[in-house]
Amino acid sequence: MLFLLSSNNLDKKYVWHPYTQMKLWNNLDNIVIESGSRFSLVDSKKRRYVDGISNMWCNVWGHDRIEIIDAMKKQLDILPHSSLFGLVNKPSIKLAKRLTSMAKGMRKVFYTDNGSTAIEAALKIATQYWVNKGRLQKKKLICLRNGYHGDTIGCMSVGYVDGYFSPYKSLLLKTIKVDCPTIRHERFGRQDFEQHIDKIENILKRSSPKISGFIMESGAQVAGGVNIYPNNFQREISELCKKYDILLILDEIATGFGRLGNMIEYKSQRSEPDIVCFAKALTGGYFPLAVTLTTTDIFNEFLGDYWAKRQLFHGHTFTGHPVGCTAALTNLELYEKLNLIKQIRDNSFLLKRLVKKFSELDICYDIRQKGMLCGIELRKGNNPIKMIDKVPIGQYIARESLKKGIYLRTLGHIITIIPPLAIDQEDLTRIVDTEYEIVAKIQHKK
Repeated sequence: MLFLLSSNNLDKKYVWHPYTQMKLWNNLDNIVIESGSRFSLVDSKKRRYVDGISNMWCNVWGHDRIEIIDAMKKQLDILPHSSLFGLVNKPSIKLAKRLTSMAKGMRKVFYTDNGSTAIEAALKIATQYWVNKGRLQKKKLICLRNGYHGDTIGCMSVGYVDGYFSPYKSLLLKTIKVDCPTIRHERFGRQDFEQHIDKIENILKRSSPKISGFIMESGAQVAGGVNIYPNNFQREISELCKKYDILLILDEIATGFGRLGNMIEYKSQRSEPDIVCFAKALTGGYFPLAVTLTTTDIFNEFLGDYWAKRQLFHGHTFTGHPVGCTAALTNLELYEKLNLIKQIRDNSFLLKRLVKKFSELDICYDIRQKGMLCGIELRKGNNPIKMIDKVPIGQYIARESLKKGIYLRTLGHIITIIPPLAIDQEDLTRIVDTEYEIVAKIQHKK
C-alpha cells in the first residue's frame, strides 16, 4: 500500500522536519526535491529552485561538482570507513596536514561530523585543559549575546538565542554573556564599539580566575541576526584573552572557507585563537565532516601517563571518515586551482551593489553584508514585521520565494542571502532581484 502514496504524503506520515511547526507543514502541498543541478534544486515536477542559502550555508560549488563526486566514489571503492579508535587512515592524515598548514597557529586536528559536535569537542577541550593544569576553578565560559554555535546542550549554553532555545533553558550550563556590536547601514552614522570592549574587560578583570574560555563566531554572527563585527573588535577580544589568561575559541563553521571573503577568517581579523572549529563548506557540502583545531600548547596538556587520565575522553563513530576527508581534500584543491576566493570577492562587490536598492524601501530598516553573507532587516517603524496576510513573515517570504523559483529561509524578519560560494553572477542577481520584488510587495501590504 505504501507505494501508492506520494512522496509528499509519505513525508507527512513519517518525517519530523527541523525548526518546523509540523501542524502547519502537514496542511501544505510541500515540494519534493529529486535532484540537483549546478546551483539549483530540481523537484519532482522538474521545477528548478536557485539555492539562496547554500543548502543551510554549506554548499560551495553547486550540486554536480564532478571532481568531488568522483573522488568520493573512488574512496568508497578503496575504504568506505575506518575508525580512528586505535587505527589510522591516510585521508584523515592528509587533511589534518593540509588544515594545519592553512590555519595559522593550529597544530592538531580533532575530527567530528558536524558543527555542533565540533563545538562540543572544543568546550570539553577548553574545560579539561585547565583541569589538567590543576586550575580547577577555571570552569566558566564567556560568550557573546546573539551568538549561535549549534543545537546540542553545550552549544545552546554558549550560543543562546531565546527564540529558538527557551524551552531548554533548564538544561543549559550557566555562562557569562556579553553584548556584541554590529556594523550597521551608513545611515545610522558612526558607531562606537569601544564601549563594548571596555565592558568586557571589566568583566574579565573581575572574573578571569574562574573563566576557562571565551567563545565567539569568527567575523560575524550568522543565525543570531547577521551581525558583522566592526574592525578590530575580534582582535581586541583576542588580546584581552591573552592578557587575562583565557582560551579563545573561534567558531568558523559558517564564516570560514570564504563566506566572509577570506579563507581563514580569523587571520583577516588579526586574532589568535587557541581553538578553532570548521565544518559546513569544509567538504563543499558533499559530506558531513567537522574539525576542531588546537595549538601545540593545548594539545601538550593532554599528554601524560595513561593512568593519570589526562587524555581527552571524547570521540565519534565516524570521526576522521575517509570519504569525508577525501571530499574535503578535493574541495580545498578546487579552491586553489580555480582561485575561488577571488571569485567570492568579486561576487561580494556585486552583492553589495545589488542590495543597495533595498534601502529605497521604507520597511528595510538595516542592510548588513560582508562577503557572501547578507541580512536585510524588515521593520515597520521600529517594530520587527512579524506577520503578512496572517502568515509568519519568514514563512511568507519562503513561500513567495519558492513560487518564483528561489529556495530561501529567513531569520524571522531578517532576510538572509547566503548563496553557494561559487555561484554565477546571473543566479546571484536573480536571487537578489526576486527578494526585492517580495519585499516591495510586503511594503505595499503594510
